[in-house]
Amino acid sequence: TKYSEPMGATVVTPEGARVPVHMGSHGIGVSRLLGAIIEANHDEKGIIWPEGVTPFPVGIVNLKQGDGAADAACGALYAALKAKGLEALYDDRDERAGAKFATMDLIGLPWRITVGPRGLAAGKVELTSRRTGESEEMSPEAAVDRIAAIYAGR
Repeated sequence: TKYSEPMGATVVTPEGARVPVHMGSHGIGVSRLLGAIIEANHDEKGIIWPEGVTPFPVGIVNLKQGDGAADAACGALYAALKAKGLEALYDDRDERAGAKFATMDLIGLPWRITVGPRGLAAGKVELTSRRTGESEEMSPEAAVDRIAAIYAGR
């Protein structure tokens, strides 16, 4: 009756008396919700965030930290995504590529844009889906447009 009395929620008994209804309040907190989402969306590498609840829509991996072209391209991608209202997680650590990929898989962002000197020489970056593992090479602009289209209206 903790909830029903303040609201004046009553029922009439068979004897005709009005009594407060017995109510329960059940809720799901953020921590339970996150746990349920992760339990339903993971693999052996880590979390696979659904696009509707991901902390960041995309991660940017710089394969050659310190390379002027790669650093500039990553900065431009970050700025272009931000201009479209999308906050990217930029991995600019001076680590091996495998370590960066493993970290991105563990965190589980739905999309990863990989930037390296070899791809940039051809005007390409790699866009990878965390859920399917499928990758596609495209221009940096096309990668930004693809991510923006995926998250349009969210």
